Amino acid sequence: MKSDLHIHTTASDGQLTPAEVVRKAYKLGLDVIAITDHDTVEGIEPALAEARHFPKLLVIPGVELSGETPQSEVHVLGYFINYRHAGFIKRLEKLRKSRISRGEKMVSKLAEIGIYLNWNHILSLAGNASIGRPHIAQAMLESGYVTSIQEAFSKYIGRNGPAYVEREKLTPLEAVKLILEAEGLPVLAHPAEIKELDSLIPQLKQAGLVGLEVYYNGYSPQVVNWLNGLAQEYKLIPCGGSDYHGTNDNPGGEMGEVEVPQETVIQLLDLAKQHGNAEAQKLAHLSLPQR
Repeated sequence: MKSDLHIHTTASDGQLTPAEVVRKAYKLGLDVIAITDHDTVEGIEPALAEARHFPKLLVIPGVELSGETPQSEVHVLGYFINYRHAGFIKRLEKLRKSRISRGEKMVSKLAEIGIYLNWNHILSLAGNASIGRPHIAQAMLESGYVTSIQEAFSKYIGRNGPAYVEREKLTPLEAVKLILEAEGLPVLAHPAEIKELDSLIPQLKQAGLVGLEVYYNGYSPQVVNWLNGLAQEYKLIPCGGSDYHGTNDNPGGEMGEVEVPQETVIQLLDLAKQHGNAEAQKLAHLSLPQR
């Protein structure tokens, strides 16, 4: 069983629409994917609608929430989210509005250092998606201020860049609790980048964290072994995915290129069913998709 449990669409900062992601996943021979857009669930319904044309492809409704500690940016994935949960949607909308305010401030700071961008063009690049730094980076690339998306981040809009602006964020603990309130399964995303990981995991585990993203784009065998050890120590499900965004110039890797053990999906699905998760119950007949 081939799986990719970390995929973005145009609902946030991905390059492909939800329907295009589903078609690409099927074409690549994937059996299970998770739609995990940043702070939004807008891509889930269109992805599930498209997946009806491919009954052997399991699409897990998910989300990726952005959190922060004093030392690191921390992201938490949520699987089998109740994407119609009213309280959850309201909280996401508040986070979405904070992205707009942040984007406007970043454009102003860029102008102060001689980089002039059209805010309406950035809005058009985002479309109906949550505005993110990749949209600003794309505008910088199109205007010739940088030669790549990565350069925009490393020189200007990354965490230590001159145009970086903080935005409203959840703490990692709040992100875990919000996912649980929406009946989802919280998993710590790309943890190797988190500086205070050893102290953070026990706190989040106590709050309800169920998994750790062990298999991730660019992680060496040594890093995977280290994270696997942490997952075993804290009895967390070792999860994984590509963090696919659509092009090699964006964060993440190619869809399906990270090998995720079949047991990961089985454990997640079984745990969701045990918790009475409505989304998992709908997918019960697809617990072990086979082509």
